[in-house]
Amino acid sequence: MADAWSVVVVFGLGRGPLRYTELRRRIGGISNKMPTQTLRKLERGNLVERRTLPTAPAGVEYRLTALGESLLGPVSVLARWAEEHAAELADADGG
Repeated sequence: MADAWSVVVVFGLGRGPLRYTELRRRIGGISNKMPTQTLRKLERGNLVERRTLPTAPAGVEYRLTALGESLLGPVSVLARWAEEHAAELADADGG
């Protein structure tokens, strides 16, 4: 959980399982590469579970594990803080 995208992905999956494209849409402003790398890292850390769906063509959905769900409280607080200070953060970043 040392990077911002991990926080964003955990928060994005907080309302329930999502397919990859649904997750990208929910997050917004992320390249194709970053969610894949982030999801793999979160899977290795046992925070996210990948499930193959019995559809044609085969689909995949991601969901938080029990350990991942335990992060929702702290991540939600961080997300609220970021929303409250978005203008200050943008100013500091030159935007």
